[in-house]
Amino acid sequence: MIPQGGVLPTNQPVTYTQQTSRTYRWDQENKRIVGMVDGIEAVKQAVYKILSSERFHYMVYSWLYGTETQGLIGEDTAFIRSELKRRVSEALLQDDRINAIEDMQVTVDGDSVLARFTVISVFGRFSSEKVVR
Repeated sequence: MIPQGGVLPTNQPVTYTQQTSRTYRWDQENKRIVGMVDGIEAVKQAVYKILSSERFHYMVYSWLYGTETQGLIGEDTAFIRSELKRRVSEALLQDDRINAIEDMQVTVDGDSVLARFTVISVFGRFSSEKVVR
């Protein structure tokens, strides 16, 4: 006899539900948690946190979380431009609330690089940026 415990019946449709974005609101100015946030404001907060966290650096986060920017320091400008675009997009698209990253403009000014872009999320679109020094 073959076990049947872990098999889904083929005649029943599988339904997926969207999890809430509701999370604690981080007041960056006063460096404290104040209330709750949901929707596009929660996605904005998540984008800020993802771009502020170096990937593979913090054991508390999954290896899929954060951006890899430390390896770009000291590299050629052309390499930094292309890699920063890829790395920011790759990091942000790990969040299932984010559908796309568009209109990314990378500018180099001395030792710092600024990437400005538009985040397209399930709740709407907004502008964001990442600075690498």
